[in-house]
Amino acid sequence: MGFGSYDESEQENQNRDEDEDVEAVNVHENETDGDVAFESNKSTDELVDQLQHMKGDDDE
Repeated sequence: MGFGSYDESEQENQNRDEDEDVEAVNVHENETDGDVAFESNKSTDELVDQLQHMKGDDDE
């Protein structure tokens, strides 16, 4: 067989037992709205200054 070839007999007669007790995954089971709240003692100006300082650290 050449590169990328496959044996077609392997693709035939694949037995799948669909009566198995397979538990489905519920992707929405632990879904949240994503709300986040926090309190800070710093003013908006202090937080913006801190952010600018953090952004400046990446340039070095």
